[in-house]
Amino acid sequence: MGEVASPAVAGLAAPRGHYSHVATGGGLAFVSGQLPLDASGEPRADLPLDEQAALALCNVEAALAAAGCGWRDVMKVTVYLAGVEHWPAFDQAYRRMLGDARPARAVVPVPALHYGVLVEVEAVALRPAP
Repeated sequence: MGEVASPAVAGLAAPRGHYSHVATGGGLAFVSGQLPLDASGEPRADLPLDEQAALALCNVEAALAAAGCGWRDVMKVTVYLAGVEHWPAFDQAYRRMLGDARPARAVVPVPALHYGVLVEVEAVALRPAP
């Protein structure tokens, strides 16, 4: 049976909906889609795409850390972008954040995201053995 992390994750505001930032089970960690929300939970749609991407990726990183994982443990990332034209800027922010880690990835252009933000990122990681 899976475990679900407390809705409270260090560095992240409590979820605004009925979900947890990260759930674990079967040796995996599933990170819910993370938006570019600041630590108080405010959407930062006012920021340029590269800064929104960095903030969303930092939120994924905080959720991963709550499950005992880091970017090198990530197996799959799914990115939702409000417009394919943001792909190059997102990719640059992603490269800076992940460094040498290269998980499988899908980038899905969508017409719009919640709160008017431009990016949402979710991830699946393999949890390190204790």
